[in-house]
Amino acid sequence: MMLPGAPSFWSHDGLLARALSPLSAIGAAVTARRVARPGWRAPVPVVCCGNVTVGGAGKTTLVLDLARRLSERGRAVHILLRGYGGASRGVHRVAPDDPASLVGDEALLLAEVAPTWTGADRAASAKAAIKAGAQILLMDDGLQNPTLAKTFSLLVIDGRTGFGNGRVLPAGPLREPIAAAVARCKAAVLIGPDISGASSRLNLPVLRADLVQDPAITALAGRKIVAFAGIAHPEKFFDPLRQAHAILVATRPFPDHHPYTNRELDGLREQARLLDAELVTTPKDAVRLPPAVRSQVTVIGVGLSWQESSQIDQLLDRMVAADPPDVP
Repeated sequence: MMLPGAPSFWSHDGLLARALSPLSAIGAAVTARRVARPGWRAPVPVVCCGNVTVGGAGKTTLVLDLARRLSERGRAVHILLRGYGGASRGVHRVAPDDPASLVGDEALLLAEVAPTWTGADRAASAKAAIKAGAQILLMDDGLQNPTLAKTFSLLVIDGRTGFGNGRVLPAGPLREPIAAAVARCKAAVLIGPDISGASSRLNLPVLRADLVQDPAITALAGRKIVAFAGIAHPEKFFDPLRQAHAILVATRPFPDHHPYTNRELDGLREQARLLDAELVTTPKDAVRLPPAVRSQVTVIGVGLSWQESSQIDQLLDRMVAADPPDVP
């Protein structure tokens, strides 16, 4: 299984993928040169949750989980991300009333659990966060971003899609060769069942976690709903609703980070009215909705359930104790 809208040949190593492999070699070489540049070394631990494939792997869900757990350990956690989909440029500290059009939807979700900074230059964001009191920096994505040296990098993997055909763009879905990414990581986090067999390709400790829906999902059993989602894998949202015995009279998938138009929202509300159903969406979509529409939509979130809770506890202890210069 691959990302919606991704080329079908990314899921298998066929003739077209092999024909494009010379271009992949060029892309891999460019990435290798970029990540080899030394980044700024912060005086606090820097933890990066990144992936090697394009599209969603569950990084933001993992960062939300780690931010809460690290905060419970008494550390002042600040989160850094690019702010994909937002118009903000340069270093920006996310405010509660920032629109998604300025900072991106993921930044708004992360800012609910810890101070969050957007900006392509992670080093500049890190310096601002440290000045504001950060004791540990948590990066949502940025494994291939060289501006900030990482103390501890985690490779995040979607168990369903894995590494696709294992080739680098444009021949496959990889940003860089798997071995190159693994060499800069201390552990992998595999989210969901390992349908793709990704763990067999890793020379890393693998922590396993499953996505779990908000308990509020149980209240939807037997109710008619129109579910809509603009995320990388909409079926990850629709399937649990079915499993919770909600009656999905319609499902509306949209592209990841989709900016909803008034016409689309009017259409969704009208569809729900005609079907005598209620609208249900994800938190990531909800922050992109105008307040008047958001109040008419039920939001069902998702979290992580660790298969071996002792493993994540030990990992977090290592993160907190890590010396900043300990870069892989």
